[in-house]
Amino acid sequence: MSTAETQTEARRDKAQYGVCGFLAVVGVLVIVDAARLQHIANSNDPIGPKPVPIVLGVLLLVVAVLYAVDVARGGTGAAEEGEDVDVTSAVDWRTVLLLIGAFVVNLVLIEPLGWVISGTLLFWGSAFALGSRHHFRNLVVAVALALITFYGFAIGLGVGLPAGVLQGIL
Repeated sequence: MSTAETQTEARRDKAQYGVCGFLAVVGVLVIVDAARLQHIANSNDPIGPKPVPIVLGVLLLVVAVLYAVDVARGGTGAAEEGEDVDVTSAVDWRTVLLLIGAFVVNLVLIEPLGWVISGTLLFWGSAFALGSRHHFRNLVVAVALALITFYGFAIGLGVGLPAGVLQGIL
């Protein structure tokens, strides 16, 4: 084996074949699911709903094959140059657990208290967990974000988030 062949073998990331397989499986599932759709055609839509997912499934299969060929030829992605994360450092479990706690509090309180209050706690708790110690400013920003998202969903998307105890006020 030559030095170039050894370097190519060392560079080849066999885990990328898993990504290729995943893309292929998703492509097949999309095609199978699209094939089960009933053909509904009318004067406004003579083609029906089948072609788009079938084309997307075929494109996923094509990408999976092309990606597998690239991996087999030794293609690798460029390393992130702008990344400033030290992958050798330990996990900050305190931060992770505080973030999980903020999400759990939101999950538990969204129905009884409503989105504005539970969202405020979520945003404020996330800022606290990530290290911000400007408590009053974080609270003001959290309330603003909760209200903006509440009305953004209600007015912009027509989706009503739970108002909870603030029903009739908002």
